[in-house]
Amino acid sequence: ALLPPNVLDCVAYRRALQQLARREGWSFRFYDLATLKRLGAGAFLAVARSNPHQGAGIVRLTYRPRGRARERIALVGKGICFDTGGINLKAHRSMYTMHGDMQGSAVAVGTLLALTRQRAPYAIDCWLAITENRIGPTAYRPQDVVRACNGTTIQVIHTDAEGRMALADTLALAARREPRFILDFATLTGACVYALTERQSGVFTNRESLEPLLESAGRRSGERVVCFPMPADYDADLQSKVADVLQCAVEGKGDHILAARFLSR
Repeated sequence: ALLPPNVLDCVAYRRALQQLARREGWSFRFYDLATLKRLGAGAFLAVARSNPHQGAGIVRLTYRPRGRARERIALVGKGICFDTGGINLKAHRSMYTMHGDMQGSAVAVGTLLALTRQRAPYAIDCWLAITENRIGPTAYRPQDVVRACNGTTIQVIHTDAEGRMALADTLALAARREPRFILDFATLTGACVYALTERQSGVFTNRESLEPLLESAGRRSGERVVCFPMPADYDADLQSKVADVLQCAVEGKGDHILAARFLSR
């Protein structure tokens, strides 16, 4: 069961991860807000700036196998401990379960734990974007322009598309270590639920050859997944006149595809 949002906030989540890292022998690093500001992580910071605390940040858990590692793998997870939608405030029914908007990060940590217990022969970095998306006088707004840590400028369209903002900088940091694979887990986005309901999950990959493997792995494990396309021509819907890329489109159609294209930046 999910913990209540007044129990599992950013600070409590970080402490729990520290304890787990100590128990499992992982190294732990926390990129706090001051560090992220120095790194130029403007997309993550935009989401975090309305929090009533300074507990948000990006966690990196590191597992190293005994002996020589075969490959370097990065796991990335969305850890929004509560999502109000920000200035584009969610309605009651949409906000009711938003203490669960951190489940992508939980899946990433669970995957790391399973691989650790199996003594997987891979070097694994697990990156977790931990913040809340709150409302208040400092909240980020539609039409803000922010810069991610890889230099990409983003024109904000909708503040409830916060997951891709927090993940943008997290993915950029993970990519700097040049892993062989990056696997990103997130409750992103509602368009996937509209397409599939909650019975299955959507998967995106920039390597078409992996699609049969991903779908068959889902069937074998009982976690059914469907691969969606993400061709480059969808980038036309994310063209901005004032920045490198739009955060999302004004219209919600195909938002899961556009989110994947956005994160590919």
